[in-house]
Amino acid sequence: MNARRLTFAVGDIHGCLAQLEALLASIESAVPSGRIIFLGDLIDRGPESRGVVERIMAGPTKPGWEWLTLKGNHEDMLLAARRGYAEMSAWLMNGGDETMASYGGAIPLSHLVWMAERPSIIVDHYRIFVHAGVDENIPLDQQGDDILLWIRTPSNHSGDYWGKHLCHGHTPSRSNPRTVGNRTNVDSGAVFGGVLSCAVFDDEKPGGPIGFLVAESVDG
Repeated sequence: MNARRLTFAVGDIHGCLAQLEALLASIESAVPSGRIIFLGDLIDRGPESRGVVERIMAGPTKPGWEWLTLKGNHEDMLLAARRGYAEMSAWLMNGGDETMASYGGAIPLSHLVWMAERPSIIVDHYRIFVHAGVDENIPLDQQGDDILLWIRTPSNHSGDYWGKHLCHGHTPSRSNPRTVGNRTNVDSGAVFGGVLSCAVFDDEKPGGPIGFLVAESVDG
């Protein structure tokens, strides 16, 4: 890969710390500096949610790197349950049990505050980065978390996305990472025995990814 500024968009991690460390090592060996965007769903289902959150909260260990983290629907479920907006049992049945186990039964307030402060979308000159997707029938600046964190996009759909390329996770498939027209899905089902993947974008060029990186996973 060349020396131009690159962005690495990482799909759903779901507590798969070993795969995250392997993917970060691959990213950092590809170029000396760049930007990493984590597309949300750091927690739940996998065995090491706390380790994943602490690793990403700590930030890059090498100079020249920028890390940005989006909120996913699993962070949204946790926060809604803790605030009393949703049933705690619904979150626990959707992977929260594994998260609580990784924390020894108590999630530090600092971690909850950090998750709550994560944005739901990042838009730059050429691309839209979001956890789940967008609704093309609604102006981008009017879309709420019910869309950005929860929408499901048909696997073969590609839209115009206001002239930008859309990159998201949320909908797992062993066929991901995959680009269909103006849309790339990097949820490769790491926690379901797939891989943890990221899409690589050249920040100076419009369009889809110039490549992908993956880290092998285990059944979870």
